[in-house]
Amino acid sequence: MLRRIGDFTALPAGPGHGRTDEEIRMKRIYFLVPTIELAKTIVDELLLARIEERHIHILAKRGTPLENLPEASFLQKSDFIPAMERGLALGGTVGTLAGLVAVALGPLSLVVAGGGVVLAGGLAGAGVGAWLSGMVGLNVGNTRLKPFEEAIERGELLMMIDVPRDRVAEITELVATHHPEAHPEGTEPTIPAFP
Repeated sequence: MLRRIGDFTALPAGPGHGRTDEEIRMKRIYFLVPTIELAKTIVDELLLARIEERHIHILAKRGTPLENLPEASFLQKSDFIPAMERGLALGGTVGTLAGLVAVALGPLSLVVAGGGVVLAGGLAGAGVGAWLSGMVGLNVGNTRLKPFEEAIERGELLMMIDVPRDRVAEITELVATHHPEAHPEGTEPTIPAFP
């Protein structure tokens, strides 16, 4: 969704850079489903309710064939995004503190450029923190999915459905009413930006 303006390529206006406002304001609904057949039925009903397949993610016990069901991606299975968020905050804080210490203990010329040093320290710390934490997070299971691990190991399927905030009650009711054996497990306040 890039637009050419003279010699420049402009990103679309707005905070989402190409994503619709609806995609920015979404919540993730969790359901535990006992069988693959039931999951297929629910996915079909969600598609008829105009929930796109890219917003439906299913996580099952390792080795369970999901057939044509939309499987959760690597980013949704790993702790990459939450780890990056934590690393960004911690790294930015440490980098800013290091910049402040450098300004306070440095020579007079460093004090003159103090704001730039503190800003650079904060940005460098945030970048390094996010990168290192993300690398560690790739090798760790998603901490947001920890409450569901036992059910998944028993053979249940975890359905993660990303829906606009104003449709959360409607979609939860649709699934719970038509399929009482599918257990609603709540929502996540906001879905991560990447997966």
